[in-house]
Amino acid sequence: MSSATPAPTPRVRRLPLTGALRLGRPSDIWFKPALSAVASVAPPNLTLLALGRLDLAMYTMAGSLCALYAHNKPYAARARALVWVVLGMIAGLAVALVTASLTTNAVVLVTVGAALAAVQKGLCDATRIGPPGNVVLTFISSASLFAPQTLGQVPGHLALAAAAGVWAWLVGMAPALVRPYGPERRATAQALNAVAAYAAVHGTGRSHARARAVDDLSRARAAAAAAVHAAWQSLLATGTPTPPRRALEHLLVRAEVALAAPADADPELLRTWARELRGRGPVPQTDAPAGAVADELLGVDAELAAPARPLWTRLGPLTPLVLRTALGCALAGYASLALGVGRPYWALVTAASLYQANITLTWGRGVQRVVGNLAGVLVFAAVAPLAHAHPAALVLCCLAFNFGAEALIGRNYWLGSVCVTPMALLITEFARTQQPGELITERIVDTLVGALVGLVAAFAVTNRRATDRIEEALTAVERARERAARLLAEQAPARGSLDSVHRALAAALVELRATVDAASGEWWQRALPQERVVLAEQSGHRTLAATVRRRESHSWPTGDRRTGGKTEGVRG
Repeated sequence: MSSATPAPTPRVRRLPLTGALRLGRPSDIWFKPALSAVASVAPPNLTLLALGRLDLAMYTMAGSLCALYAHNKPYAARARALVWVVLGMIAGLAVALVTASLTTNAVVLVTVGAALAAVQKGLCDATRIGPPGNVVLTFISSASLFAPQTLGQVPGHLALAAAAGVWAWLVGMAPALVRPYGPERRATAQALNAVAAYAAVHGTGRSHARARAVDDLSRARAAAAAAVHAAWQSLLATGTPTPPRRALEHLLVRAEVALAAPADADPELLRTWARELRGRGPVPQTDAPAGAVADELLGVDAELAAPARPLWTRLGPLTPLVLRTALGCALAGYASLALGVGRPYWALVTAASLYQANITLTWGRGVQRVVGNLAGVLVFAAVAPLAHAHPAALVLCCLAFNFGAEALIGRNYWLGSVCVTPMALLITEFARTQQPGELITERIVDTLVGALVGLVAAFAVTNRRATDRIEEALTAVERARERAARLLAEQAPARGSLDSVHRALAAALVELRATVDAASGEWWQRALPQERVVLAEQSGHRTLAATVRRRESHSWPTGDRRTGGKTEGVRG
């Protein structure tokens, strides 16, 4: 690590426009959050419709929308995560309702809403509970601040939200009855496919040694490392050593071998395993000897025994984002009030939805939000006559937009917003029918105000520590690499120790890449230590490969060093 950090120089980076609107591929499980949303929202809303109390739907929606969370987590971890989401939703709702019952001062309400949005942003990012992250929580708490309320009504409204939250928890956990290892299987399949793609690009890069090929190879390696790390996080989230989970862990070890030695990998075999994991059959088995399995999984057990990272250490680096959220939401709400708009919480929520890991991503989200909302109000104008025909039509339209929002938002945020916007407008009519023209005008004004003021706040609150975080991530990589190097120098490392340090180093490298990507999108900061980052990544990946070779030389017969070996169709 010889290169000195370049002298501090402020730099301004380009902000993309058209690229922010480009559609991506749909998620592998796009239909699951969409169906969960409908299954969670429909029974409470239809019950209220039958009772003639649609005015209470906002409170049941608070609990029902919790079903949108944690679809990527194993079910044991999902059960815990959904409990915390429901509790967090109810806590935010309680603060909002109590505040609304005590004061009608709009400035105070906006201030409380901005503070809630900042807390929700910090906690959601620190716990990585997204998607959809803090936006749904902020939408519910901010809207509730401006709902007429008395203290005597608060317990009943919270009880409705809690009951709907329990139903959302059941909806979120229901797939476990049919496919108990679905999330772990999907994560492992994604890792296998990413490593297969890297192995294929590696073969192409060797024959086309051009700058673009090298850049593609670097991106493919980073994506594969991140996918493998995410799969390990999924498997380590529960720690229950069941046979299917052990089989998945062993497949991930094979993926790590392929990542370390792509020239010897068999991409088609990795893709075959991934296809089988996406099916309903048993987990594919590799032909690793029993001793190899024991050694590899001892490293997994060592990681499970390690203490979790305290929450407060994850909140510290998020301080600029939290400050941006608090300032941006407050100023957006105040600006909306100054313009005389009747629903300042729309501007507040718009600002809260913008803030991403850096300025460049925040700008892109702002473009997506404005385009999606403007298109969404046109959709609302088209469906409003149908929704106003009957309360049942209103509920069904909301359910349809709920499904569409979750089905489309994975392709691009703006596309999902085309459905989210009319759904949010229709929800405001559960209590009473309103003039479409008035709703459309206020929504457009609040969208533009929230996006503009929110972006100004993002530029105003600089993240000067972004480069410092790179230094911290570099130090973590260097320490993890040194620990791995010491183990490699030992003649007989402890069983499972190589696997543990391998994954610790892999996690540090993934965190370094994420930190560099986040810092690269910030404005007005010191020049990034690019040379040190490149050297750290290169040496780190070389050490990763050395740990794999050392592990393989002790665990595998010399006759078969191909990645994953041959399965001979054996699956279990």
